[in-house]
Amino acid sequence: MSKNTYSAFRIHKDDQGHHAGIEQLPKPTPGDGEVLVRVTHSAVNYKDALAGTGKGKILRTFPLVGGIDAAGRVEASSHPGFKAGDAVIATGWGLSFDHDGAYAQYLCAPGDWLVAMPEGLDARSAMILGTAGFTAALAVHRMLVNGQRPELGPILVNGASGGVGSMAVAIFARLGYEVVAVSGKPALHDWLTAMGAARIVGRDALAEAKRPLEKAEWGGAVDNVGGEMLAQITRTVVPNGNIAAIGLAGGHELNTTVMPFILRGVSLLGCNSVDVPTPIRTELWGHLAGDWQPERLEDMLTETVGLEGLADVFERMLAGQTHGRILVEID
Repeated sequence: MSKNTYSAFRIHKDDQGHHAGIEQLPKPTPGDGEVLVRVTHSAVNYKDALAGTGKGKILRTFPLVGGIDAAGRVEASSHPGFKAGDAVIATGWGLSFDHDGAYAQYLCAPGDWLVAMPEGLDARSAMILGTAGFTAALAVHRMLVNGQRPELGPILVNGASGGVGSMAVAIFARLGYEVVAVSGKPALHDWLTAMGAARIVGRDALAEAKRPLEKAEWGGAVDNVGGEMLAQITRTVVPNGNIAAIGLAGGHELNTTVMPFILRGVSLLGCNSVDVPTPIRTELWGHLAGDWQPERLEDMLTETVGLEGLADVFERMLAGQTHGRILVEID
């Protein structure tokens, strides 16, 4: 990297198809309201893997630098809220969608997209959390606001070995809930227990829940899967329980009835972590830095890579061969 260029993992879609790799780009100067961040850490999310391989329609424009999570320090600022040297976090918004993302040594983005690093976190720990931790925190927030409490019963978390799932397990466990993890990976049962799962059930645990209403078993749920499993969950949540809908790895269609919602008062709460308003975003990062931080955050990190290792990680993640959180060290 010269003083005027920097390394970035850039994604293209052109006559040669979809391709991505490390390129040298000219160092930007922040415009009005923008901040130039020297990125030190990022992370790998399922969304990043879809974008980086072209197997999901994530990017709105090409070419674009990938990566939806960034942490680092401000190098230059044209925004009144930030000055050189400030430690910051950026997740979501337009990163790796219609704006260059975080898989780069520099990120130039609107200051309104940034959150000041809260006391209790540094760039590394913030990116172990990343969008996965933030999304899990958003699910917890939405459920608590809507009346979730431990005495309603256990929280079911599917896709539990993934980033968001394992974070949801750990946060709810820290808050005193009994957490039941759904996982099809027996080799990870001990790890999930260490993360806070009281017990673990297989992916077929709800397979017989086919009637409009089945035995009410779960106080609430965090759904990372969608499709038929989400339908099964709606039929088995207790009266006034909440389901936070986060993912669609199992499909985007939902075939169920209104009966759980009108006869049991079950709430289905959508969680979009991309466009969360700044006040709530700041509040949730504050919780993640303190009272909601997973007890064994370091143990949630299962792999660390540089920019050159991203392509391999993307393929393994989409093949279901990763678990927990994957940190990206930009240097």
